Amino acid sequence: MAEREPGVVGYCDERFAAVRTAFEENFRERGELGAAVAVSVGGEVMVDLWGGWADADRTRPWERDTLVNVWSTTKGPTALCAHILADRGLLDLDAPVAKYWPEFAAAGKEEVLVRHLLSHRAGLSGLREPHSVEQLYDWEFTTGRLAATEPWWEPGTASGYHAFTYGFLVGEVVRRVSGQLPGAFLAHEVTGPLGIDFTIGLPEQDAGRAAELVHPPVASSSEQAAIFSQLTPAALAALANPVVGADEANSPAWRAAEIPAANGHGTARAVAALYGIFAGRGTYAGRSVLSPEAAERVREGQGSCRDLVLGAGLDAETEIGLGLWLSGDNGSYGPNPRAFGHDGFGGSCGLADPETGVSLGYAMNRMGPQIANDPRKMALIEALYSAL
Repeated sequence: MAEREPGVVGYCDERFAAVRTAFEENFRERGELGAAVAVSVGGEVMVDLWGGWADADRTRPWERDTLVNVWSTTKGPTALCAHILADRGLLDLDAPVAKYWPEFAAAGKEEVLVRHLLSHRAGLSGLREPHSVEQLYDWEFTTGRLAATEPWWEPGTASGYHAFTYGFLVGEVVRRVSGQLPGAFLAHEVTGPLGIDFTIGLPEQDAGRAAELVHPPVASSSEQAAIFSQLTPAALAALANPVVGADEANSPAWRAAEIPAANGHGTARAVAALYGIFAGRGTYAGRSVLSPEAAERVREGQGSCRDLVLGAGLDAETEIGLGLWLSGDNGSYGPNPRAFGHDGFGGSCGLADPETGVSLGYAMNRMGPQIANDPRKMALIEALYSAL
């Protein structure tokens, strides 16, 4: 006799019943395996739901404290580290990166600004020489290569998604200024004091709580060849040098590494809390992390364009602020064009909307094939805004 599917459990304020309905529909209609969703309003948790399975074999139910790698949703907390330093007057976002990282001035990068790193406009979407997954785990080696390499396009002129390099670039500036890697800085300054269950990398003692990521549908060889044939060298460098997927992310080596663009582990509740700092204009649950001015700066648009890396996979021009994507006319983070957030590879999401005080965190383990705007995420966001 087959074991009964674990149902959706947790808390949902009656005002947000539509979010629970959409979350349940993700399991019935959109192929969800295991997932969690959380919504905060003004720092108060209104939705905290989870359900399904934490592993592909369906032997471990998803629990309240199940952690999962949220891929690029990690970029929001990493950007937060830089903005905290800027808010304290220790980091100038309009200064050349080389002011803090002198080796970075090589190969024509003397005038690349810190804001270019935050907004994916540094032209360093990926490395030019082959870079292995194992080399990605080596902080000094990877940042050394980035310091020495030349940009793919003129920095500051356009955005091109820095899939993995973002975390090393912003993270090395954080390290040069604070003396700490982003994971340690975030833990000391934010997640520790606020009790937020989120880490960059995964401590070994928490491995038993981690969900197993499951690959998205695999394209055929001919389909993959067709996809790669459309990519520019800058896009190939960003998305396929190295190629990383669920197998790598489930490994102890990945979890032990510091990859601030892609290996944050947490609950949906933790994601909603971290993005809730932005939604609360620098304050979450009564604790001030950023000044209101610094929090507003995070969504300072740097110009819309067809992204030089993701352009082939997105339907329209997009705009990135200083670390996060603006919802814009595409509605990626709801109907407020000034709302902002970040998606993670395969579907996860963090959303912040200062106008409503709302933040959302969504985390799952069955990865979808979309670059952004996974249907499960969009269903949750549509339901959230229907309740406001």
